[in-house]
Amino acid sequence: MRLTETADVWWKNAVVYCLDIETFFDTDGDGRGDIRGLSQRIDHLAELGVTCLWLMPFYPTPDRDDGYDITDFYGVDSRLGTHGDLVELITLAQDRGMRVIADLVVNHTSDQHPWFQSARASRSSPYRDWYVWRDEPPADQHEGIVFPDQEKSLWEYDELAGQYFLHQFYKQQPDLDIANPQVRDEIIRIIGFWLQLGLSGFRVDAVPFLLDTKGSVEAADLADPHDYLRDLRAFLSRRSGQAVLLGEVNLPYQDTRTFFGDEDGDELTMCFDFIGMQKLYLSLARSDPAELAKALRERPEPPEEAQWGTFVRNHDELTLDKLTEEEKQEVFAAFGPDEDMQLYGRGLRRRLPTMLGNDQARIKMVYSLLFSLPGTPVLFYGEEIGMGENLAAEGRNAVRSPMQWTSKVNGGFSTADPDDLAGLMVEGELSPEHVNVADQRRDPDSLLNWIKLLAQRYRECPELSWGTCTILEHESPSVFAHKSEYAGGTLIALHNFSPEPTEVTLAVAGAGVGVRVADVLTGKTAEVANDGTLRHPVGAYGCCWLRVLRDGDRYLV
Repeated sequence: MRLTETADVWWKNAVVYCLDIETFFDTDGDGRGDIRGLSQRIDHLAELGVTCLWLMPFYPTPDRDDGYDITDFYGVDSRLGTHGDLVELITLAQDRGMRVIADLVVNHTSDQHPWFQSARASRSSPYRDWYVWRDEPPADQHEGIVFPDQEKSLWEYDELAGQYFLHQFYKQQPDLDIANPQVRDEIIRIIGFWLQLGLSGFRVDAVPFLLDTKGSVEAADLADPHDYLRDLRAFLSRRSGQAVLLGEVNLPYQDTRTFFGDEDGDELTMCFDFIGMQKLYLSLARSDPAELAKALRERPEPPEEAQWGTFVRNHDELTLDKLTEEEKQEVFAAFGPDEDMQLYGRGLRRRLPTMLGNDQARIKMVYSLLFSLPGTPVLFYGEEIGMGENLAAEGRNAVRSPMQWTSKVNGGFSTADPDDLAGLMVEGELSPEHVNVADQRRDPDSLLNWIKLLAQRYRECPELSWGTCTILEHESPSVFAHKSEYAGGTLIALHNFSPEPTEVTLAVAGAGVGVRVADVLTGKTAEVANDGTLRHPVGAYGCCWLRVLRDGDRYLV
């Protein structure tokens, strides 16, 4: 395909990197990361191959929910920097070929937001109807609680207001009422403001909750909440034709598919593949990729210019809520047997390296799979250096600890030279050879250099992001094999979920002489038999990306 075709829909083959400014890098020694610190480390991300930087909330906040409780949707938290610092960061990122997106958290506000303070003070406040109020909580107030360890109801009584307000998350985060047209108009203004400052889109927080109009007295005025999502997308496209909406939608596949919109793809540009992620961990626990293969066969195709976002880890608990209770217990037993490693009875508060016992071959296999699966890979900060979790931190914060730029773990930051970088999260978690990033840079077999290679090859292989994916049948149950085809190119990826080496026999191409495969990760080649079959070895936790080549083929290896 022509590379120029990819620019207009850049999200189809982006490499997305999520980080929290507050925990990334500190420049003034106050123990808190800041925007200028991130700017100083922008080349680390550029060298990694990141093409889209996703910023977690940087807005003013009381910080009772890691920044997701916002008091000013138009502001920058003064502890992190200024609007000027943010524009400089965006400019630096764009200079290095990176777009920047940010969290759009408009399902709720902080209870300290001026809107809510006005709303609770008087029933005649212009902001009163921006929130959802009731004189008495409904009978189902105890159903669907997101944080069962912290909350007992979805409704909280406010003494000053004299009514109950809806909060689908924490009680300090009252829900906005999107059925109110004034609220919808304000969200449009928020989006327009940040687009004007240079953002290339948004990761939309908790989309199903945002569109839930239960309890709203004005719900009848918004008969189909998806109409509002279409309005957001239309506005985004008018203001910035290449901007994206990346949605957090943790629902079964068919329900998630509706959030893309109709076949024109007129709602969310991208949706995270939560089902595929959960089935991946079940497959890892069983050393058998069958469940992952089943999920991908069932996953609906997105609209032509939309895309699935694939990921191994995100900033929340590693949710397993779409697995059966028996399946969930399998994953718990394999990767989080201690109760302290689990959260809300539905997920794990661990990172991948420690869950896999810091087995580098197995870790590398998983990231190879992430980059070769159909979709856009999304990395969480620290994955590239093998960070583990800090179980001493509370709740979800176990995986939101400071990025470790030096080998000394003191809970803070360092202004050390980039060559002094390190990936240790908790002392003793990783062996010394996997700690210092400077050493990783010099070591061609390091995790850091492996992910750099994967990102580069992924960007060079349009079949992976644009192509049609087919799960391949073969005789080895431990190997996940899939084929991606696009514009005459074919790439076959093999991933062994077992610690035992094996071989697979695949039907690669039509019968004929001169067909071969080349592993784009190693450069090694192998001949395809005249009958079109290939027998290929796959090492213990091994992986390979095989490009099918024919005589006269112009593809580079």
